[in-house]
Amino acid sequence: PAVVSAQTQGVSAEGGCFLSGPSRLTPPVVQLLSVETEIGCSAAWRRPTPVTAARSQKVYDFLVIASYNITKTNLIPLIPTNSVDPNTIFANNEMSLRDIEIYGFDYDYTLAFYSSHLHTLIFNIARDILITNHRYPEDLRKYEYIPDFAVRGLHYDVQKALLMKIDAFHYIQLGTVYRGLHPVRDEEVIAMYEGCHVPLEIMSDFYGKSSHGHTMKQFMDIFSLPEMTLLSCVNDFFMRHNIDYEPVHLYKDVKEAIRDVHVKGIMYRAVEADIGKYICYGEQSHAVLKKLSEHGKKMFLITNSPFDFVDRGMSYIVGKDWRDLFDVVIVQADKPSFFNDRRRPFRRVTDKGTLLWDRIHRLEKGQIYKQGNLYEFLRLTGWRGSKVLYFGDHIYSDLADLTLKHGWRTGAIIPELRKEIKIINTKQYVHMMAWLQALTGLIEQMQVHRDPASQAVVEEWIRERDAMRPQTKDIFNSQFGSLFRTYHNPTYFSRRLSRFADIYMSSISCLLNYNLQHTFFPRRTPLQHESPFWPEHTLAVLEQQVC
Repeated sequence: PAVVSAQTQGVSAEGGCFLSGPSRLTPPVVQLLSVETEIGCSAAWRRPTPVTAARSQKVYDFLVIASYNITKTNLIPLIPTNSVDPNTIFANNEMSLRDIEIYGFDYDYTLAFYSSHLHTLIFNIARDILITNHRYPEDLRKYEYIPDFAVRGLHYDVQKALLMKIDAFHYIQLGTVYRGLHPVRDEEVIAMYEGCHVPLEIMSDFYGKSSHGHTMKQFMDIFSLPEMTLLSCVNDFFMRHNIDYEPVHLYKDVKEAIRDVHVKGIMYRAVEADIGKYICYGEQSHAVLKKLSEHGKKMFLITNSPFDFVDRGMSYIVGKDWRDLFDVVIVQADKPSFFNDRRRPFRRVTDKGTLLWDRIHRLEKGQIYKQGNLYEFLRLTGWRGSKVLYFGDHIYSDLADLTLKHGWRTGAIIPELRKEIKIINTKQYVHMMAWLQALTGLIEQMQVHRDPASQAVVEEWIRERDAMRPQTKDIFNSQFGSLFRTYHNPTYFSRRLSRFADIYMSSISCLLNYNLQHTFFPRRTPLQHESPFWPEHTLAVLEQQVC
């Protein structure tokens, strides 16, 4: 466009800047910036001051075009090039390891990390259960697991059979709504929901489930990736073959099939039979446990998985003597009910898996306990409050109740962080985000001028911004984008992560990079009324070049 491609050529005899060639801008009612000598360019750049259009067309043209061209040309070198270390522990809330005396862990995706083969296994078994047990069409076997289709934290509208990403303010991110394996047009989404906002009463409940009138289900754990993909594949099959179906029944059938993969032990037996294929060797997990033990820290394990499965995995990761590292081990805890139920007692499990009926008066090191509840756990151990730090991968089932009701410190394990940080560190991403932010700042400054010429420039910049935003999604995942952002806003997942996790990291091994006296400080994120849109050092350099 002419406005953004014109080049500055020199300075007029009167000391004013001018442009060569014709300009399509008409004289404005107000100037873009007030550059009166007594005010100074620096102050004017930060806060445009409407003044009478006393200066020439040339000065106005120069300021508009130069503010765009100079920003686009010179902003990139000003952006810090320091890469984010994927082994960093990130803080939502200030916390010192000096205060932590007891460390607790979930098992799956906290101490034990699984290869991509596990998601394929879960998908295939659940798909076959649909065909065999629920009499779904045999042709469904043609569908295979798509590793990069979904991301964690998505919502599924059970009644409309739509998979989507929702931001922290309950707004649907347009372009991320899928029916089956295909995107739904923005116009159709807006018509179905009468806009993009999802009312609270149809959102998922506290634990992300669709129950008691809530029609949305949120998929929060890593095991849910094959479930989302299977839902999408079955929906796709029915639509392709013009089969009339009830979305609610489909959702319940898929949910039941996925549950059977776990509850009936099918997945557990498959993993135990070929543990090297499915579990990534946990040398660093072992190192973390050993480090904590050597520093005299108490440790416990609370997992929903059965003992045989945990024992096989921990023996592979740590060694046969893995139980010596833990002061308490609880299996089949049934979280999150474990954190709320006051009645269910603990039962001791023998090495052969036999349940004993003895009343539990204390939790002994080296023994295995099943079920129980947190209130009894607290009574028997005395481990209360902020001296306990518990790690888990499920924001709701592992962390929410602990931080809200019991005052434990919480650490979220987010394996996806490693991939996202790798993308964030690329020059492509840094350049793209730097210019997107700068362009947004230019739009914000220019929009106060209501003359037709200024508004034409604003509309042109808005179109450029709108064209760029999908690129910020696709660079992470072409269907749903980043786990943490919907274009600009945090995702609903991010909102819950920041509320329920004091710290978060890609792996428990990140603890190896810190001494046990370390204090984690969250960055002071400026509130909207506390700082200018751009960093001060960036503005200062741009002001000097424009002026």
